[in-house]
Amino acid sequence: MELTKIKNRIIALTILSTLLISCGGVPEEKSAVALEEKTFSVEEVLEMVAKENDVTRTLYTKAIVGKGKKQGMKFDEDWRKDDIEAGPLPALFLRGVATSIRKGPVPLGLYLGSDFPVNAANKFEGKQAELFSQIKKDQKPQFFYDEDQKLHTAMFADLASAGACVSCHNEHPQTAKSDWKLGDVMGATTWQYPKDSLTYKETVAVLNSYAKGTVDIYMEYLDEIEAFKESEKPEIGSKWPEEGNYLPTAEVFLDSVRKLASYETMKQLVASK
Repeated sequence: MELTKIKNRIIALTILSTLLISCGGVPEEKSAVALEEKTFSVEEVLEMVAKENDVTRTLYTKAIVGKGKKQGMKFDEDWRKDDIEAGPLPALFLRGVATSIRKGPVPLGLYLGSDFPVNAANKFEGKQAELFSQIKKDQKPQFFYDEDQKLHTAMFADLASAGACVSCHNEHPQTAKSDWKLGDVMGATTWQYPKDSLTYKETVAVLNSYAKGTVDIYMEYLDEIEAFKESEKPEIGSKWPEEGNYLPTAEVFLDSVRKLASYETMKQLVASK
């Protein structure tokens, strides 16, 4: 399988700049010019990309990890090691997205933290610990300017949305908390950007960088499966784990993300102020 060509094709199909701005097709010239002149606050943009992330991670956690485990698929924090035949856990899926973004040209930061992280390095401190306490109470986003890093920062509640999350964290040998329940605020995704406002083009670039990150980590998972020697390989195609030992192709997975998330994102991109 020519994975590089497939990846490039998927990215081309999922790039948000190709979204149709009107229900009928290509926008009129006047509308296109108006869009190019639009600006968004950094808070608006980070909320948009955070919503895209929520949809993607929920789909991956429930439909891939949760259903996949029931079919005998394995997911492990050491999934990249040669002797481990498994896929990435949800938190590591997010880390893969963040790594891809960091390697690209868009100055978007992303990481996941908590007050009870499995990895002590991900524990919130200072201002973020203070704001996370509020997030745990009302689950509302928190925005602030990080003076030390000179970055606009947004924190969004990360919920225990699936049984796979709860059992993994409760049973992990390094866990700092073993009584997580569905619906608990387990942590917060933190997003950072250096500017206080973005043009339409910059906004689309932020959304595209996230879409590319999703492609990169999912394709890496499929690459890992191709290299399995001992484990049974799931059939990769149009079916999902709920139907058996199957995994969707990257195109199918990302098409589902697009259907769930892109309409709301598009409405925000073109909404009149």
